[in-house]
Amino acid sequence: MAIEANQIVSIEYEVRDGETIVDSNVGGAPLVFMFGKGQIISGLEDGIANMAIGEKADVLVQPANAYGELDESATQEVPKDQFSGIDLELGMTLYGQGEDGATVQVTVKEIGEESIVIDFNHPLAGKALMFSVTLNNVRDASAEEAMTGIPSENKQEESGSCGTGCGCH
Repeated sequence: MAIEANQIVSIEYEVRDGETIVDSNVGGAPLVFMFGKGQIISGLEDGIANMAIGEKADVLVQPANAYGELDESATQEVPKDQFSGIDLELGMTLYGQGEDGATVQVTVKEIGEESIVIDFNHPLAGKALMFSVTLNNVRDASAEEAMTGIPSENKQEESGSCGTGCGCH
């Protein structure tokens, strides 16, 4: 039976880029999300839509349905002095604030004498990703979950942790 929009889904997964494991929650807390709300990448959501509880599957997600195609023009040259106090390394990830106030993740692409080039592409942009997924549970959302879109398992505790674990989306 297909998973329906607004149901609460719990999965265990491992995601690989070729032979490299780039993320996994195997042996840890499951990833819990509301189906059909864009809380995980669309290709993974599509790939699990017809799975049954307890079923395991490998789901290949193409870049367009994961983190997008690589955009070679999504770079910016920035004066090096804007990063004073940071020991810059090629490939390192930096976080900043975009014009809209949202957190922006960039990767250091080049380090010059006076400037650095940062890349705004997601680190997994342009990559086909293989998810090995186990569908742990599917349940109907409570009235509060349906209203907020937040599964009860992901409600913030006093500790401030959201409990989702994964950076899948």
